[in-house]
Amino acid sequence: MTDNASTETARQLAEAIREITPEAGADAPSADPVGETAALLSGAGAPASLAPAAVAALGESAPRLLREDPWAVLAVPGVQPANADAFARALLGGEAGPGDPRRAAALTVWLLERAALQGHTALELTAVRAGLAEQGVPAPDQALAAVLQEDGRVMPFQEEDDSFGESVGGDEEDEAAPPRVLLALDRLALAEDSLADGLIRLLSTAEPAQESWAEGADKHTAPLLEAAAQSGLVLHTGGEAARSEPVGAVRAARERGLRATMAAASASSLSRLGDEQAVLLRELLSSGERDEEGSLALDLLAVVDAPTLDVETAATLVESLADGTRLILSGDPGELWSTGPGRVFADLLAAKAAPVVASRQPDFGPIGELVSGIGIGELQQVEAPDKEVVLVTARDAAEAAHRAVQLVTDSIPRALGIPSDQVRVVTHAHAGPAGTRALNAALKARLAPGPGQFGGFDVGDLVLDGGESATVTAAGPEGLTLSTGRTVPPAEAASLRHGWALTAHQSLSRRWPAVVTVLAPEAVPGLTRQWVYSAFNRAATHLSVVTAIGPALPEAVNARPAAPRTTRLKGLLSQ
Repeated sequence: MTDNASTETARQLAEAIREITPEAGADAPSADPVGETAALLSGAGAPASLAPAAVAALGESAPRLLREDPWAVLAVPGVQPANADAFARALLGGEAGPGDPRRAAALTVWLLERAALQGHTALELTAVRAGLAEQGVPAPDQALAAVLQEDGRVMPFQEEDDSFGESVGGDEEDEAAPPRVLLALDRLALAEDSLADGLIRLLSTAEPAQESWAEGADKHTAPLLEAAAQSGLVLHTGGEAARSEPVGAVRAARERGLRATMAAASASSLSRLGDEQAVLLRELLSSGERDEEGSLALDLLAVVDAPTLDVETAATLVESLADGTRLILSGDPGELWSTGPGRVFADLLAAKAAPVVASRQPDFGPIGELVSGIGIGELQQVEAPDKEVVLVTARDAAEAAHRAVQLVTDSIPRALGIPSDQVRVVTHAHAGPAGTRALNAALKARLAPGPGQFGGFDVGDLVLDGGESATVTAAGPEGLTLSTGRTVPPAEAASLRHGWALTAHQSLSRRWPAVVTVLAPEAVPGLTRQWVYSAFNRAATHLSVVTAIGPALPEAVNARPAAPRTTRLKGLLSQ
């Protein structure tokens, strides 16, 4: 097809789409935003099935917004730049070009949103510029300057790079670290600023206690109590055994007449605290008792699983606390950072913004010994007389998956007496022959065979519901009944996932009697000490490691501490 013919075809298609979505009354929200968006998408050759997600991302004015800026479709999860360019050409015809300012703005936001999915709250300007250039934006410097001047969704920041001296191998005192320019989405920038301000407020408004809080406390709990008595923010580090210390601190505070509670990230974590008044953090933030000012009615709050806090959740938490409230953030610094953007606990430790109480209670047993070694970069053999730790080798990902299924369905129940429903598989990703999708399909075929006639699920299926494990106990026209007591309507069944196999991030803050960790060759590029530590640490009494990666496992533990994240919190607090 000649260029002229292509242009004429695009012009005719654009005219047809304008007839489908007339401009009259365009400023008003659509009476049927999903239907109108579906018509707009299908008319441009895009899947109409994207319409609900587009309305969720862009609001009820989605049809108007997409007509005004076709590249706004990049806000829809799963849409790639090439898809957005094709959609824009269908709507705009020859007017759509790589240098369109709307395209540069949408791509900038897309790059930052994609980085947020990887845990970054900001990106260096050079990285964003390179991303725009890779997408064919002409003159990316000028395009970025226009975006920063005109698009309020992107905010620039300048800060000193305190890692400069170390990264170039020089002396930090002799090297002049050049400032770096960071770009951040407005919602993440505002959350990070709010979190820093809120933490400083807690530190500055907590009056030191005039008398000891640690009187009568045991040697493990006393240091944490003393720190909380003197500071509005305390950071507490330690493993599974150390969780008894914030529990003891909260109970001692209650005995002193203080309004004190503790919160956990998951139901599994909550059950391991052994405190009947402890609550899930999400429930505390959504429905906790408030005072007349709208703050949580608390004098002291201890939050375990602190590494799982992303920057937006942490900001909401701190904003909910009144002046003078004591906040204890407790967690294992060796664990993976949050699923969402940020590395709040790690940044607080690095900024030295508050007292740190390091627990002296180690996690005992072969698994505890193994994980402790990994935490300092050593993968060592441990004595496991009762098969607490078992290593299984495989040739490739397919064999690793096969052996993992064997362990869950036969070997572990038969040899150790741990039933299959108390065993979980932790793997590196969702896709691939050893990913969660393939493993869950294989485990369902063995443990709960069925056609998936109820939204893809059957009675007996193990599922993840909002991150929590549950079993489908009944199914019918009204929906799926779960072992937690919740009924999931048919329209919401798609939100469930099979839950025999999880990624390491999905498993955070949770523990099971037995865990099978699968290490396939596809995991090697992203494998870190932090990942291995977290995956192995999910097992309470038995850990099977199925590995098809040979020497890559000890190499990752020794030489790759964590996948880097770009954040601003440490810099904000260090100022």
